[in-house]
Amino acid sequence: MSARVQAQPIGGRIMTGPFRALTALFAIAAVLILVRLVTGLGWVTAMNDGYPWGLWIAFDVVTGTALACGGYSVALLVYILNKGKYHPMVRPAILTSALGYSLAGMGVGLDVGRWWNVWRVPVFFWHWNVNSVLLEVALCIMSYTMVLWIEMSPAFLEKAEAIGTPPIKRFAARTRPIVEKSLLWVTALGILLPTMHQSSLGALMLIAGPRLHPLWNTGWMPLLFLLSCLAMGYAAVVFEAVLSSWLFKREPERKMLAGLGGAILPFLVAYVWLRLYDLAVRGQLAALFAFDRYSVMSLVELALFVGAGFILLSDARRRRLGNLFRAAMLMMLAGSLYRFDTYLLAFNPGPHWSYFPSVSEILITAGLVAGEVMLYLVIVKIFPILTLEKRDVAYHH
Repeated sequence: MSARVQAQPIGGRIMTGPFRALTALFAIAAVLILVRLVTGLGWVTAMNDGYPWGLWIAFDVVTGTALACGGYSVALLVYILNKGKYHPMVRPAILTSALGYSLAGMGVGLDVGRWWNVWRVPVFFWHWNVNSVLLEVALCIMSYTMVLWIEMSPAFLEKAEAIGTPPIKRFAARTRPIVEKSLLWVTALGILLPTMHQSSLGALMLIAGPRLHPLWNTGWMPLLFLLSCLAMGYAAVVFEAVLSSWLFKREPERKMLAGLGGAILPFLVAYVWLRLYDLAVRGQLAALFAFDRYSVMSLVELALFVGAGFILLSDARRRRLGNLFRAAMLMMLAGSLYRFDTYLLAFNPGPHWSYFPSVSEILITAGLVAGEVMLYLVIVKIFPILTLEKRDVAYHH
C-alpha cells in the first residue's frame, strides 16, 4: 500500500442506527446528571464517608485519562524519539486524548460536592494547598485538556478554510499559521503535563497508608502508573485504528500499527518486572498466591499484562490486525483493572464501609462514554483526522 500522510474526512451519514442508540443513552445520562447537579450526590450515587470516590473517579478520571494517553504516547515517539513515520497517527491519537480528558473533566465536576466552585481552582492561586497531590492532578488535567484541543485546532481550521464563509476563511487562514508555529511549544507542554499527573495519580493513593492493601501499596506506585499509562496509550491508539478500519471499511497502515504494537512491549515488560520485583523485595509474593479476592485480582491483572505481551512478542503475530486488536484490548483491560483495583478494591476505609456503584452512576458513566463516541464519529466524518484509505483489495485479518 502506498504511503499516505494527508488526513481526510471519512464522510458519510451521521445519524445512523448505532448513533441514535448512543444518543438515547447520552440523553438518559444527561437527565441523571441534571438531577445530580440540582439535588446533590446522595440522590444518584452510592458513595459515602468511607468511599468518597467511586466509579466516576476510578473510571472517568483515573482509568479514562490513562486510556486517553494515546496523544501523549505517540507524541513521545514522533517528537522526542524522532519517529516521523508515525506522524499520521498523531491527529487520531490527539482526538481520542482530547475527548478522554474532557470526559475526565466532566467526571471530576460531577464528583465534586460544590461543583459550582470548580472554576476557583485555577483562579484563586493564593489559596492553593501546595502540599496537595490532588491540586497538581487537577491543574495538570485542566491544562492538558486545553493543550489537546489547541493541538486539534489545525484540523478544524483546515476545514474552515475549505468550506467556511469568506470571513471565517480569512480568520482560519490567518490563525492556522500562528497555531502551527506554536505547536512545538504546545506539544512540549503536552508531554510534560501527563508525565506529571499520571505519576501523581499513583502517588495520590500512597496517602491512604495502611488502608491500601500491601499488594498495591508501594512507593513505586507513581512509576507503575506512568509505565502502564504509556502502554495503555499505545494500545488505545492501536485499538482505535483497527476498529476504525473495520467500521469504516478502510485499509489501515499495517506496518505502522505493528510498530506501535512493538512500542507497547518495553513499557509492558518494565511494568511486569517492576511489579514482581517490588512484591518480592517487600515479601508479598506469598500474599500474591494466597488466592483470596486480592490475590485473585492481582493475578488476573498480571495475566492480562502477560497475555498482551505474549501476543506482541512475535513479529509475525504483530503483523496480523486481529492479533494487534486482541493484544490492545488485553493491555487496556490490564491497565484499567490495575487502576480500578488500586482505587476501589485495595482501599479499605474500615470494617463498616462498603461501596458498589449505583445504577445511576453506571448509567451516567455509560452515557458520557456514549457522548464521547458520538463526538468522535462526528469529528472524523467532518474534519480531516484519519488517513485511512478506501479498501480496494481483499482484506484479511
